[in-house]
Amino acid sequence: MTALTPHLDSKIAFDIARALLDGFNKHYRLFREVSRDAKTRFETADWAGQQRAQRERIAFYDLRVDEAVERMLTEFDVASLDTEVWHEAKLRYIGLLMDHLQPELAETFFNSVTTKVLRREHFHNDILFVRPALSTEYIEYDEPAAQPTYRAYYPTRATLRETLTRIVHNYQLQRAFADLDRDVGLVLRQLEHRLEGARLRGNFQIQVLSSLFYRNKGAYIVGRVINGFQEFPLVLPILHGADGRLFIDAVLLHDDDLLLLFSFARAYFLVEMAVPSAYVQFLRSLMPRKPRSELYNALGLAKQGKTLFYRDFLYHLRHSSDAFTTAPGIRGMVMLVFTLPSFPFVFKVIRDFYPPPKETTREQIKAKYLLVKQHDRVGRMADTLEYSNVAFPRERFDPALIEELKETCGSQVEEDGSLLVIRHCYIERRMIPLNIYLQEASPEQLEAAVIDYGNALKDLIAANIFPGDMLWKNFGVTRHGKVVFYDYDEIEYITDCHFRRVPQPRCEEDEMAAEPWYPVGPHDVFPETFATFLLGEPAVRRVFLEHHADLLDADYWSAQQARIRAGQLIDVFPYDTECRFEHDAATLPEELP
Repeated sequence: MTALTPHLDSKIAFDIARALLDGFNKHYRLFREVSRDAKTRFETADWAGQQRAQRERIAFYDLRVDEAVERMLTEFDVASLDTEVWHEAKLRYIGLLMDHLQPELAETFFNSVTTKVLRREHFHNDILFVRPALSTEYIEYDEPAAQPTYRAYYPTRATLRETLTRIVHNYQLQRAFADLDRDVGLVLRQLEHRLEGARLRGNFQIQVLSSLFYRNKGAYIVGRVINGFQEFPLVLPILHGADGRLFIDAVLLHDDDLLLLFSFARAYFLVEMAVPSAYVQFLRSLMPRKPRSELYNALGLAKQGKTLFYRDFLYHLRHSSDAFTTAPGIRGMVMLVFTLPSFPFVFKVIRDFYPPPKETTREQIKAKYLLVKQHDRVGRMADTLEYSNVAFPRERFDPALIEELKETCGSQVEEDGSLLVIRHCYIERRMIPLNIYLQEASPEQLEAAVIDYGNALKDLIAANIFPGDMLWKNFGVTRHGKVVFYDYDEIEYITDCHFRRVPQPRCEEDEMAAEPWYPVGPHDVFPETFATFLLGEPAVRRVFLEHHADLLDADYWSAQQARIRAGQLIDVFPYDTECRFEHDAATLPEELP
């Protein structure tokens, strides 16, 4: 009991706690600065800078953790400290967080640093914050000049237009709107329709989060409408027109619209937040089906997302009894994929060896997954959570799966008593593999999936991504029916590829040869050959050729490549394009998908 209840009289324990909190505070200060600057980048149409900030911010956390680890090693003789000092340091740290605005993030930072310093394994976590020590309920930034988490407006039906205009003006964007009165009129018409002519109740209000949400070329007002017991989202995407002026592109008023906007297949938002837990709580009221872990991820707080995901996973294990088993679908040559049927995720472990024709390494595969993490995923590439030393209850594994793990991933597997430890794995949202979906689909579902598969490829092209292996098995179908790519070991930038036509055969022997008779470079791509392995099924072939025959033409790919090289950032909208308002052509962006 002594180790768990130390006397709070150790100066070194307090100094360690203070140093760790200093490290976290520096991290979050820099995180807020780059998020705050997103407003200026949006106003000045610095799209390359916005994407660069989204990408570079991902590395902030690990950099600050490494700095804190270095400080622990240089300023404190951590190797000589006993467990009691670390227990006291944790208690001191909790005390320092009593009035902190981001206590949950600071606890995760403590875990990240101490795990590295002490080289603790998965199951030696008595010093870590396995559960949150402090509540995040009702935290508010209460300095006099500070904005609350959200602003509330109380319009009448007669003042609704005026209120919507004031909501937009209150964000003080330093860029003129082309015709805000027109845009507000379009929003008002859709809002009135969503209210279905209902009487405005005494509590009728519109609440909007105080900070805009920025991603790529868009800024989003995120809020909700409350009318009696009715409550629904209100999101206004703001874009730049071809003439440089702003316009509201749509109004999103339904849960499913927000689930697409905050999809796990999208890049993270840039949002200036003093109290991130309050933003998550607000968003959760709009999307109760979305886990808090995914909302933290969407806000760019991926480490907190990982922490919450793992807590949810452990909780699920305690309240379930099914066994881990190999995931359905064609087995991959690079990854061994397994799942727990009652848990909507898959676990991917890199195999120790890869049969021909795969030519890659573990380091190259990890680099591809990092590329996807840092890239704009345009709603078409699943986000992944990367973990080390994950302990699973061995008894919950199908024996055949354990045997396959040992045989093909032996370097990544360790048995420790009743635990099976995976040294490194990726975790992704589970989807129905597209090849399985097509086999079981109705004619209408098949047509929609094939069309969206082609749309997915074109969205990836817009993001400068060539998937490499385009087989149906490497794509999945989400619960919303969207086709998403999830196998990254062969992806390349479009700008690194060489798109070619297949040369005419010189003779009949060339035409009948099993192997190409012409030279093929490492980055050569022959789009006309896609039909051979994609379009064997007549129904699939008919739909694909009707809607996406251009994907079989090398000239199409080369033209898109040229646009990317010319610096054109093509719009890929994170909501159904049918939601978009009809504006004058002069107002619309120059590049549409």
